[in-house]
Amino acid sequence: MKNGIHPGNYRFVVFQDMSNGTSFISKSTAPSKENIKWEDGNEYPLIKIEISNTSHPFYTGKMKLVDTAGRVDKYMNRYKDHIGKKK
Repeated sequence: MKNGIHPGNYRFVVFQDMSNGTSFISKSTAPSKENIKWEDGNEYPLIKIEISNTSHPFYTGKMKLVDTAGRVDKYMNRYKDHIGKKK
């Protein structure tokens, strides 16, 4: 390995999955503006993530439709006349 290319400021950080609320602690160099009190009583930087192994369909085996903006309904309303004529 080359010297001087890897960061040296690794620290413990809590990652929180925002889709299901699970959290885990790991080492990281990612910056964070928030802190959280962990189960051991210490305070660690908090990094919020959208998806993790506890919520990803590949790892859970469950496929779910994430439709936060109503895209499916918007599509169906827009093309309801065309969809009905095909039958």
